[in-house]
Amino acid sequence: MPTRKKLMEVRPSNIQGLGAFAAARIAKGTRIIEYTGERITPAEADRRYNDDASEHPHVLLFSVDSKTVIDAAVGGNEARFINHSCEPNCAAVTDKRRIFIEALRDIRAGEELLYDYNLTRESDDDEALEQRYVCRCGAPSCRGTMLVPKDKQKKRKARARA
Repeated sequence: MPTRKKLMEVRPSNIQGLGAFAAARIAKGTRIIEYTGERITPAEADRRYNDDASEHPHVLLFSVDSKTVIDAAVGGNEARFINHSCEPNCAAVTDKRRIFIEALRDIRAGEELLYDYNLTRESDDDEALEQRYVCRCGAPSCRGTMLVPKDKQKKRKARARA
């Protein structure tokens, strides 16, 4: 059985701690890696991680749907090292209740792999929340936070109610 070419490697990042980098050229549309970890309920995620009590909230949790969260801190793979950017070169794609990271455009070897975390806002204290989830991507269009822009979140909520 042929082995799959290694598409990414983990090393220090200028954005945050460790990051994932393209080990070779990656073509647009390539499914790079699955985001793995223990599958738990949102209630269990809340029990495990009290982000309100932490100066640096956890961003290793990935919501699959209203009943399932992936905890990459438990049994997760290298996908957990992909950092956030307001100008991403990758996207998280849900396929049959699994999360995959795909290339949005051609990515050069050595380029850091990045996707927009689009974290949801669950508080009205926007300034404090934005500071807790500050973005360090350095992109020209950086919005300063990993949180979903307010106008985008309002549209999501409206679609969910429809």
